[in-house]
Amino acid sequence: MRFVRYIPLGLLVLLLIATAFVGFKREALRVAAASVSQSVCAAAFVSHVDPDRVYAEEQRPQMSGIAWAVRYTVDRSRRDVHSSVLGLVHARSAYRDGLGCTLAYGDDPAPEAAVAHEQTQPDAFGHEVVAPADPALRAALERAFAEPDPAHPRLTKAVVVLHDGHLVAERYAPGYGPETAIWGHSITKSVMQALVGVLVRQGRLRLDQAAPIAAWASPADPHRVITVDQLLRMDSGLPFDETDGPVSPTTHMWFREADTAAYAARMPLAHAPGTTWGYSNLSYALLSKLIGDASGDTAASTEKFVREALFEPLGMHHSVIETDASGSLLGSGFMYGSARDFARFGQLYLDDGVVAGQRILPEGWAAYAHSQTLDTGYGAGFWTNLVNHGSVPVWDAPWGMPQLPKDMFYARGAFGQYVIIVPSEHLVVVRMGLSVQGGGTGIGDATAAIIAALHHATPAGIALR
Repeated sequence: MRFVRYIPLGLLVLLLIATAFVGFKREALRVAAASVSQSVCAAAFVSHVDPDRVYAEEQRPQMSGIAWAVRYTVDRSRRDVHSSVLGLVHARSAYRDGLGCTLAYGDDPAPEAAVAHEQTQPDAFGHEVVAPADPALRAALERAFAEPDPAHPRLTKAVVVLHDGHLVAERYAPGYGPETAIWGHSITKSVMQALVGVLVRQGRLRLDQAAPIAAWASPADPHRVITVDQLLRMDSGLPFDETDGPVSPTTHMWFREADTAAYAARMPLAHAPGTTWGYSNLSYALLSKLIGDASGDTAASTEKFVREALFEPLGMHHSVIETDASGSLLGSGFMYGSARDFARFGQLYLDDGVVAGQRILPEGWAAYAHSQTLDTGYGAGFWTNLVNHGSVPVWDAPWGMPQLPKDMFYARGAFGQYVIIVPSEHLVVVRMGLSVQGGGTGIGDATAAIIAALHHATPAGIALR
């Protein structure tokens, strides 16, 4: 009986400890809850894959010691996801047609839904998976899906190969297919680069102009000299914002701010513009704002611009770029698209911005995309293969892929998302996956094997158009 009397006291002590922990780690817990709700919402309502599996493969490995305290509920009738940590920190993400999932803050309404558009044009590649006809090419794809280290699973979900504009090979993990929209993470930045290119071609933006950010209008503001080009190249002087750990300027912006561009505009400079490279989600939040301002300044009008200017001409029928609660594109990392859609995007750059005879991007825009920034391996919205010594600051990751041709350039996203473009080989390779637990993806070696296979075979394929 004496033991029973101590139970309430023990529970009170545990509650006090939990409360103190939440107070000390509140920002990290709020980021965790929001990350879970956003990811699981998109899995359920954008990708249409098993949300529990996505949580287990993508989110839970990042939860470190608090995974036991994370709970989420998928409400399919309301099309939203509620999540919590320790039952004390909560987040909600709601799905909207044409806009994907959006974090909701308190009682603030999510951005209005865009007009739903049914796909009317058939996929030029067809609906069946195009298996490689050549044994060497088939072996290269098997290499891309290999799991050499059980402690660091690669979890490849899709690989698509375009050669000479033809779909020559593709493979998907169980539960995924040609129409599955997959989170591209920072591949989104390269898509933002294309949308800026559209505005440049239309004469509505110039690379050398000071970025027209209203918050920087004061002559005394040191940000006001930052150009559109510097935002694209990540040498604007804004700080390197994506660091290790659960909390960084990037995670705060994505998961704690209703207006991501306003947060980015307030960030103090770490360097004089044009002097130092630093990976910058903040820059692409600001570019997203410029794209929104030029296309109507609402989530629905921006979605219409993206669809009509880029997605429809390319046949990217399974793509969406999510927005923040203010309606601004989350252009630093929240686009979902099928692997085929991302391959079509890569082909646009292989063809210098022209698709089916229609110029989408300014002439020379692809060359600009992979022109070197300062002494780094970064270009303007794309990574390059120009620097194969040293490593990316902070991350200690290689700049390029030395086993591939020097003219290769690529879009890259977290957890192993790649759109690899090799002009000298007339080749686009897309790899999507959930390589969350380190160990690499092996996509550089797999792409080298694809190139070797194509040199010794002429596989049949399906034309892009």
